[in-house]
Amino acid sequence: MNTYFLTGASGAVGSAIVPLLHANENVKLRILLRAESDQHLAERFEKLCAFWGLAADTETRRRIDPLRGDAAEPNFGMTPDDYAKVVSDTTHIIHCAASVRMNLSLEDARHSAVGSMQAILTLARKLAENDTLRKIDLVSTVGIAGKRSGALPETWIDEPREFHNTYEQSKSEAEALARKALEEEKLPITIHRPSMVIGDARDGKIIHFQIFYFICDFLSGRRTFGLYPDFGDVRLDTIPVNTVASTIVASSTDPGTVGSIFHLCSGPEKSIRLADLRLLVGAAFGKHGLAVPFALKLPIGLFMGALNLAGRFLQPEKRRALATLPIYMDYLADQQGFDNQKYIAWLASRKEAIPDGKDYLPRVLARFLEQKHPLGSN
Repeated sequence: MNTYFLTGASGAVGSAIVPLLHANENVKLRILLRAESDQHLAERFEKLCAFWGLAADTETRRRIDPLRGDAAEPNFGMTPDDYAKVVSDTTHIIHCAASVRMNLSLEDARHSAVGSMQAILTLARKLAENDTLRKIDLVSTVGIAGKRSGALPETWIDEPREFHNTYEQSKSEAEALARKALEEEKLPITIHRPSMVIGDARDGKIIHFQIFYFICDFLSGRRTFGLYPDFGDVRLDTIPVNTVASTIVASSTDPGTVGSIFHLCSGPEKSIRLADLRLLVGAAFGKHGLAVPFALKLPIGLFMGALNLAGRFLQPEKRRALATLPIYMDYLADQQGFDNQKYIAWLASRKEAIPDGKDYLPRVLARFLEQKHPLGSN
């Protein structure tokens, strides 16, 4: 029996990992959830089980043990009894917990990313001492590239660089801790750097609509009066959540991945141009019965100036929505690429491949619109 400890079970990646692990009868799973009380913990767990399609009377649900705590706190903020239980027999760690917010202060971003990595590595050391630890799979991000030029290699990055936001910087600092633990302490670590995680390639399902969906809403022109910036040939690298989840679960039982860094992304060849994504978004919105304004492309500087002017005349709610746009514009304006040849080779050894965006993006957008804009709404 393998006993997994999983952080971030309520997030996009973690919530897709749980069903895969649960399908294996030889796996016992402990998931860390934030909750204000035991009752709140039970309520959160019930909502997650509904998302996973696990009925209340399902006997196999007993193989999932929800634990109340906070990934960024020492000992995960658990009770001593719960932490002792985790330390006693955990064989595999999967760390997905993250605050994917680009506008946090650096202090708060570090508390989330670096604090949780410190807690994970402390646990790993205890398990190594107990001789129970078999594998650690850590979810980072291709965003650790920051504003460096050229394709990001699947290696550790030592060079100094600027970052688009505090999320990228704090995740880079967390990676540095993992590197030290791998190289100096020989902990069995694999680093996974996903790009922009979006809905399941098969049906678009995802537990939360995150950054990609904000970008699509923006590209529709409905929030910007039809105006959109000229991004030229800039591409957006996306990856379906089911691909990310299946990779991490498979890696957790493959000792050959220890020491590897995988870029869980589409890569330069399969990433979609923002201009083409805008056309897909427009078609999806139109098919769903949502009016899309006439599109007017502007140079980026002129676009931002026009929106700043228009924002003065908007209602506070719409003004706040536009206020977050510069954060994403800074990210989108860079022509970034992420080398994923190691990841592609590993997938090929398993007779798998990265799905093509033109096949799954329409399903992802359709799922988003069905939930965000039910037919009959605007």
